[in-house]
Amino acid sequence: MRRLTLGLFAALALGVGAAGAHRGHSSLSVMEIDAASGAFTVTHRLSAQDVEPFLARLTPDSAPSLDDEASMAAFRAYVGRSFRVWSIDGAPVPTAYADTRLSADDVRLVYHGRLPAPVAAVRLDSELMQEGHDDQENQVNVRRSGVTRSVVFRRGSAPETVTFED
Repeated sequence: MRRLTLGLFAALALGVGAAGAHRGHSSLSVMEIDAASGAFTVTHRLSAQDVEPFLARLTPDSAPSLDDEASMAAFRAYVGRSFRVWSIDGAPVPTAYADTRLSADDVRLVYHGRLPAPVAAVRLDSELMQEGHDDQENQVNVRRSGVTRSVVFRRGSAPETVTFED
């Protein structure tokens, strides 16, 4: 009986330790560019466990929930401002919100835009939720003509230029 009690206690202690462990905060954005037309799609993938606490900070007068339309509208606008795109000549390129997909802990926001064609390079910055999490890390994968380049942004990172060779 004592062995069983010790075993249960050990299992409980491990479970509490794992639940209390610090989780990193991150996002993954995938930018797919059509080199010939300059049209692009950016899909931002975030954890609901990161987004919902951030909503409380972003929209303190609304419910900090993915189900609250006011909070999500503010978050979509925030993401549009916090992920920035420039053409290689330095001109800002606007993105337009297109879609939200929610499933389990996965939040995906989709935006569209158009760079001047043909696209050989793009300049990016991702400050998604960096003011909410000191350890926020935002990876951006940029795809063009079957080639993927990756950049990572952390608090204080400068914009990055992603180039493609033809």
